[in-house]
Amino acid sequence: MKKLQQNEIRIRDPFIFLEEDTYYLYGSTDKNTWTGSGNGFQMYKSSDLKQFEGPFEVFHPEPDFWGMENYWAPEISKYKGCYYMTASFKGEKGRGVQLLQADSPKGPFIPIRNQAITPEKWDCLDGTCYANGDSVYLIFCHEWTQVTDGEVCIALLSKDMDYLQTSVTTLFKASEAEWTIENNEYNKKGYVTDGPYVVSLQNGELAMIWSSYSKSGYSIGVSYSKEGIYGPWEHSKELLYDKDGGHGMIFRNKRNQMFLIIHSPNSWMDERIKLLEIQEADGKIRIIGGII
Repeated sequence: MKKLQQNEIRIRDPFIFLEEDTYYLYGSTDKNTWTGSGNGFQMYKSSDLKQFEGPFEVFHPEPDFWGMENYWAPEISKYKGCYYMTASFKGEKGRGVQLLQADSPKGPFIPIRNQAITPEKWDCLDGTCYANGDSVYLIFCHEWTQVTDGEVCIALLSKDMDYLQTSVTTLFKASEAEWTIENNEYNKKGYVTDGPYVVSLQNGELAMIWSSYSKSGYSIGVSYSKEGIYGPWEHSKELLYDKDGGHGMIFRNKRNQMFLIIHSPNSWMDERIKLLEIQEADGKIRIIGGII
């Protein structure tokens, strides 16, 4: 199979999962992620994050699958020996976050239930799992197109990862961060939240990266919590990335170095992955290096 360079892979909402010396790259991979029927998700794999093999299909919907379009932002987590994918889909009742399961990061990922796990009448997207001991939480965005001021929300998942065990709590709203500005997509004004991702810091605190719009365009900010996943969350005035890129996640490479992966630019069909080295110092995270 032909090896692909980073700049040859068109992908949105990239996510890296490392296991047994292999990096697995997932993301929104449909040619048209905005309109038309969804086809599924594809994965690429690499040993060095420079050359990739693929694509390999990891999810393809059955004819009766509820999600019809907008197949977005797959993330992978491992829990009790199983692999879980959180992803966003849009169906007749709106957009929601779905959980899928597989025996391998290579898939195939199968929906745990044929319905969104997020509240039925909400428009939601960009689910991510956060584990604390035996408890796993789903963090997701209540979409700005429905609530105007986009929200980052949380609920505890059941032990079988098939429903929300607790009621949903709003952690914060987009406008609470000083750097966000009103967006005007779809002829509707509002404050965007998307792409939340949580990491634990060396000092025991938590950092959450998330994307919205700043004066510079599509950007990534950081929020910090000293008291656990329910916060309160303090929003850094300093943006992590503000050069027309976003929907990132943080991972450690084989040498335990910390990296941010994003898609940039944010314009349709031009999206490519960008890898940026991160350093943690004094309880804060900052970009210190460019593409590897």
